Amino acid sequence: MQTMQMKKLLLGSVLAMSSVLTVTACSSVNASTEATPTTSKMQHKGMKDGLRGPMAQLDLTATQQAQIKAIMQQKSGDRKNDRSKHQAEHAQMQQQIQALVNANTLDNAALNRLADQQAAKTKQRFIERIQTQRAISQVLTAEQRAKMAQLKSERTTKGHHGSKNHKMHDRAQ
Repeated sequence: MQTMQMKKLLLGSVLAMSSVLTVTACSSVNASTEATPTTSKMQHKGMKDGLRGPMAQLDLTATQQAQIKAIMQQKSGDRKNDRSKHQAEHAQMQQQIQALVNANTLDNAALNRLADQQAAKTKQRFIERIQTQRAISQVLTAEQRAKMAQLKSERTTKGHHGSKNHKMHDRAQ
């Protein structure tokens, strides 16, 4: 009975880790394809001067647009340069996960090391995202930052980004 529970726990952990890695990989692919818009993407609704979302509504000067594009291109370049390294790390982690899954007994220390590695990667991506957002924010004037905050708030209220949770929460109340 205890072996069955351990297998279920291990399987659940592996599935959760696989889901996290899949979402991470998809996010990285989406982020790298969205960071430098192509001509067809630039014609997308809400795009102005190659910027999208709330940024397109801030009436940025040409200098500000160039600075923001440079920040985004730098971020995109960093991701592209690290892609093969990340792919190798991902393959190695998958091998370690498979070894844990196939082992007769669960090595909790190895499982914790893998979980810590994944948490460190998630933390680093979070830090980099906030640093990028801050760098862009520093290019904006105080009025543009206020307008950006207002536009983001309106988007959230209208149901973008996490709308399912907001709607479900509102229904429960």
